[in-house]
Amino acid sequence: MSYKSHSLRQLALQKFKKNVWGVFSLFFILFVGFISIFAYALAPDNSMHANQMHLSIHSKKPGFKVQMLTMPNQNINKQSFLSKVFYGEKNTITEIAISDFKVDKDNLFYTEYASDGIIVVSKSIPLQAFPEGNYKSFINEKSFVFGTDKYGRDLLSRVLVGARVSFFIGFVAVFISLLIGIFMGSLAGYFGGKVDAVIMWVINVTWSIPTLLLVIAITLALGKGFWQVFIAVGLTMWVEVARVVRGQIISVKEMQYVTAARALGFNDFRIISKHILPNIMAPVIVISAANFAAAILIESGLSFLGIGAQPPMASWGAMIKDHYNYIILGKPYLAIIPGLCIMSLVMSFMLIGNAFRDALDVKT
Repeated sequence: MSYKSHSLRQLALQKFKKNVWGVFSLFFILFVGFISIFAYALAPDNSMHANQMHLSIHSKKPGFKVQMLTMPNQNINKQSFLSKVFYGEKNTITEIAISDFKVDKDNLFYTEYASDGIIVVSKSIPLQAFPEGNYKSFINEKSFVFGTDKYGRDLLSRVLVGARVSFFIGFVAVFISLLIGIFMGSLAGYFGGKVDAVIMWVINVTWSIPTLLLVIAITLALGKGFWQVFIAVGLTMWVEVARVVRGQIISVKEMQYVTAARALGFNDFRIISKHILPNIMAPVIVISAANFAAAILIESGLSFLGIGAQPPMASWGAMIKDHYNYIILGKPYLAIIPGLCIMSLVMSFMLIGNAFRDALDVKT
C-alpha cells in the first residue's frame, strides 16, 4: 500500500511538471508570496504602509525623478530590525521634493518642487542643523519607477505592500473555509439522516445569499478593518468546501476499507480523519485554489467599495478606487497597474487549480 501510494504521488507530480502553465503559475505565486513577506525590505519607500506623501509631485508618470531633501531629525526612532522588515519603518523624517538648492555662507537655500505655473519662494535651513554640517548626504535623487499616486506616494512601493493584503487574505480565507467546510461536510456525509438535513439546510440558506452581500453584512457587524475582512471572506466560502466533502464522503463511506475500519472497532473520528479524508482531498485541493482566487477578488471589491482594508493601508482594490477616474484623465496606469496585479494573481491561482485537477485525475 505504501509503495502504491508513493507511486501515485510520483505520477501526479510528473503530470504536474508537464503542465507548463501550472508550473509557471506556481513559481509566480511563490514570487508574489516572497514579495508579500519582505515587501518593506524591497520597497523604495519602507515607511509604514508606504505612506510617505509628497503632494507637490502627485500623479507623476513612471520613471519620474526628483531631488529629495531629507530634513535632519533629532528624534531617534527605536525600532527593531524585524519590526522594520515586517511592519515598515515608523517614519519620523520629513522629505521635501526640491528643484534647486545652493549654499550661501552658513545656510542652505532650497526651492521646493512645484508644477508649471506655480511660484514657490526659496526657503533656507542653517547648515548647523545637519550633523557636522554635511548636507550632501541629505540630498539625493529619488526615482519613481511606477510614478506617483494622487497623494505623491511611490506607486511601486504601494503595489508591493498592497500584495500582502491580497495574498494573505487568500490564505486566511481558505484556511477558515477548510476548517468549517471539512468539519460540516464530514458530519453531513458520514452520519446522514437528520444531521445531514440540518447541515444541508444551513448550507442552502448560506448559498442563497449573494456572496458580496453576505461579506458586506458580516463586515458591518464585525467592523471595518484588516482582520474583519479576512474573517468575513472566510465565513462565506465554507459552503462550497462542505458540499464537495459531503458528496465525496457519501460516495466512499460504504467502501470496503471503511467497512473494515468499522469492523476493527475504530471510532468515527479516526475513520473520518485517518481513512476517508486522505482519500478525498484531491477535489478539495482544487476547490481551495479556486477559493483563493475568489477571496482576492472579493477583497478587492470590498476595498473598492470602501469597506475593506482602511486607509492608509495599501490595497490593490483601494488603489483602483482612488485612481479609476484617472483612466479618462490621461493617466490610466494609476488604476491599470494594480488591476493587472489582481488579474495576474487570480489567473495564476485558476491555472494552478486546473493543473492540480489534471494531475490528480485518476481517470487519466
